[in-house]
Amino acid sequence: MTVYPEGENERRVTAAALTAVVTQTFRRCGMSGEDAELLTETLVVADLRGVHSHGVLRVPDYVRKLTTEGVDPQGRPRVVRDNGCALVVDGGNSMGQIGAAFAMGQAIERARTHQVALAAVRGSNHCGAMAYFPMLALSEDMIGVAATNALPTMAPWGGAEKILGINPLAVAIPAGEERPIVYDAAFSGSSHGKLRVYDQKGLEIPAGWAFDRDGRPTTDAARALEGLLQPIGAYKGTGLALVMGVFSALLSGAAYGTELGDMVAGPRAGEDGHVFMAIRIAAFEDPARFKARVDGIVREIHACRRAPGFERIYVPGEPEALAEARYRKQGIPLNPETLEGVIGAARSAGADPAPLEP
Repeated sequence: MTVYPEGENERRVTAAALTAVVTQTFRRCGMSGEDAELLTETLVVADLRGVHSHGVLRVPDYVRKLTTEGVDPQGRPRVVRDNGCALVVDGGNSMGQIGAAFAMGQAIERARTHQVALAAVRGSNHCGAMAYFPMLALSEDMIGVAATNALPTMAPWGGAEKILGINPLAVAIPAGEERPIVYDAAFSGSSHGKLRVYDQKGLEIPAGWAFDRDGRPTTDAARALEGLLQPIGAYKGTGLALVMGVFSALLSGAAYGTELGDMVAGPRAGEDGHVFMAIRIAAFEDPARFKARVDGIVREIHACRRAPGFERIYVPGEPEALAEARYRKQGIPLNPETLEGVIGAARSAGADPAPLEP
């Protein structure tokens, strides 16, 4: 479950207010109106879905990327290798979400003809919450798949050095009457962004998320930020992270692992790699029957006898969908540090933060 617990000192803001301020901020950084709107949408959608580690928390980081850290606000992704159902996209050193959305769109378009298509991306940057991109395939009766490399924050099993990214995988599977199944997770107990959110809230992190700098398990968010992320499933998690890193980077020729940079000096602009796949269900099975069977799987999970302490059983993506429905009505809960970061970034870029000010 990705949705974060709500804190007592958080303030609720509307998606519209966030969108207005953040879009203007990115436009002031030199992005086109269309690109600024897309980048903003990916962040606001993440916050609506309760994934605050990849929401507007990132705005100050992104402003620095666009203004002083070498990312091109006018960068244009393009297809540089075309084999019909297999593409290589160069992100043009654009913000990662721009290249990712372009590549996912290309995969969907090619899958309409070739049934299955894969777009590998190089020349990109951090692309945010991965679920956004495979979910673009849902309305096409396609399964969407996305993966990305990431800065090293994890050690290989048995090691104590940051040389392995957590390299998340996201999959979106359409359903009929039920919500789609949307899996989006890295191969670590947490992401670095989640540690930041817990540290901002002054909360202890769950056991199993991180080690301190000496490789000892910790629930202290500040110590965890200095240390290492723990893999899920011990050596299985580090093995899956390695495989996803190869999948995301080597097919396109993007940087891998320590070639990306580090958490101290920061990432090297334009070195990230991603991969996106679209699978047209009708090529294999009648879409209506497929989605009805997915409905059956969801309902079977919901009806499962619950273990002690559990009030409900969720399928992947369901907590986020419920959070989105709630936050669209009630407003998005954001902690003061996140809001101050967005307001400060807006001012530094010459945008008007008034819609977010108390």
